[in-house]
This record gives sequence, structure tokens and C-alpha cells, in this order.
Amino acid sequence: MPADVRCAVLGLGRLGYRHAVNLATKVRGAKVTAVADAIPAVAERVARELDVAVWTTNPDELIERDDVDAVVVVTPTDTHAEYAQRVARAGKALFLEKPLTLDVDQALETVAVVQRSGILCQLGFMRRFDPAYAHARARIAAGDIGRPLYFKAVSRDPSAPPEAYVAVSGGIYLDQSIHDYDIARFLMGDEITEVTALGSVLYSTEVAKYGDVDQALTYVRFAGGGAGDIEAYRNAFYGYDIRAEVLGTEGAIVVSGLQHHQVKLLGKSGAHHDIVPGFIERFETAYVAEMEHFIDCVRNNVRPGVGVEDGYAALAVGIAARESYREGGRVQVQHLPEALAAAAGRGETRV
Repeated sequence: MPADVRCAVLGLGRLGYRHAVNLATKVRGAKVTAVADAIPAVAERVARELDVAVWTTNPDELIERDDVDAVVVVTPTDTHAEYAQRVARAGKALFLEKPLTLDVDQALETVAVVQRSGILCQLGFMRRFDPAYAHARARIAAGDIGRPLYFKAVSRDPSAPPEAYVAVSGGIYLDQSIHDYDIARFLMGDEITEVTALGSVLYSTEVAKYGDVDQALTYVRFAGGGAGDIEAYRNAFYGYDIRAEVLGTEGAIVVSGLQHHQVKLLGKSGAHHDIVPGFIERFETAYVAEMEHFIDCVRNNVRPGVGVEDGYAALAVGIAARESYREGGRVQVQHLPEALAAAAGRGETRV
């Protein structure tokens, strides 16, 4: 391995661009050697800005390059599995944005390909690397609130994504709530086994064309007997509102990041503070930290703290929640070992 981990970034939208900037300017031991985006002007502009020699509109050109050690996949959701499998077969380290894919069978195939290839793979669940969530996990693991009993989360975006994005995103349960399904597993230290989901169209009526909603509620049960509820909303016009709480037998722990700057204005009309405008600002530190973790794992050949198996686990919960919303009633979550065994028995996970 060279002194720096040479990275190719596939997809330079808002998040892909952020990953490229972080790797090029903020993460020690990383070097961006190539970038790709479907829009030529975007790929060329980012390459020029970050002093990257190689840019292209065809991600396939970068995966096999000898000067690429690791590939960061931030392409549209419906291409994640395809590129993940190509990177695995090329034997390169892989950072894959969530979700793993939108289909259970395709997810199982991707897990099988990644596992059999032996590559290092990290999933982009950045909340695990946020200082507040990481600290909460450490306090819970230390027993500070006793045995975790109940998880509660609120995820409110300031506005709905464009309709073109909604059409390919997999819906609110797989696109938005999936972060909370993962962080629920992370904080509770347990697997979600059953979900009951409800949803409504409160403001963004166009999402109904895709069988989606802009407000969702998922009630979850955990293997160890715990429970929880997860709220998602697309149109909280006041800002980006992300919160989580875990109630235990001896107390509770709360994670909140609504306030943007640690400044409060006091006046005759009361106290006021600004609100986080979006996910990039709220999780700026986490995005750097997750890439630092990825590069450190590649340099030291260490398994990442959040891998392809976690990607499947969160996806399985999201698909069960979507089914529950559409069909009604409780839906059991099929966990990875049983799902892989069943798929192998049907001959569906051959590499």
C-alpha cells in the first residue's frame, strides 16, 4: 500500500462532492486520484478544483485503474449494488453510500459478492461517527442508563427532494428512515425483528404518484424485548431537525442537534437561536470522521465498524416498513444469516 490511499470518487452530487473535498483536503493518508460524474462539466470542475488528474463520465473506467486503491460510490441509489459488485470483483476497498440497494435479492447478492471477495467495505451511515451519537453509544454501553428499553427518533428534512429523486429513491422508509433504523441498532445494541408502519401525504402531494408519503411513523420491536418509534417528515420548513432518545431501566440519554451555532439572542420577545439548515451542516464533522475511519481501516487492513452486513440489516427493516405501510399490519424482519441461507438454498447468491 502506498503512503496515501489513492481514491476514486464515483458521483459528485452534493454528498459525493463533500466526500471528494474531505478526502482531498481533510483526511490524512488519503489522495483523490480520479473522479467521475454523469455530467461532464461537473466532473471536470471538481477535478480542476481538487487538482485531480483524471476525470470521466464513465465510472467503469476508474474501478480497474492501477492508481486506485479504494473506490467511493456515491452514485444514484439504483446503481449502488451494481458498482459495489464491480468494485468487489476488482479487489478494491469500497466505501458505499447508503442504502445498499433497494431490493432484498439484489442486496443478498451484493453481500455475497463482497464477503466472498474479501475486500474491505464500509457503508455510509455517518451518524455513527457524529460525536454526539458516538458519545451516547459509549455511555449506553457503559451502563449509564441501565438496560436500554425504548428508542425514539425524529428525522425532519427542511424540504422534500425533487420529484426526479423521489422516483428512484425507494421511498421515505428506505431513503430517510433507514438512517434511524441503523442508529437504532447502533444505540440499542440489538436487532430490529418486527415493524409496523404508518404514513401520510401531508404537503408534498407528488410523492403519492410513486406510492410514497412525506410523513412516516415506524414502530419497531427488538430481539431483546425493547421497542421504539421512528418519525420521518419531509417538509419541516424551519430547518433540519434530527433527534434521538434511548430510555433505559436507570435513566435516559438524548441526542439533539437542532441549534446550528452555539449563539443565543436574548431580547424582549424572548430567547432565539438559529437552526441547522441541512444534513451537510449538521453532520459535517461526522462526514470527515467516517472517511478518516475508512482510510485508517484500508491502511491498517482492519474491518470497518459499519459494513455491508449493517447495510443489509437497515435495508431489511426499511423494506419491511414499506411493506407494512402498503399492506397494513406487522411485518417480520428477515435477518441476514437466515436470508443468505434461504437464498443459497435457492441458488440465488452465486458469485
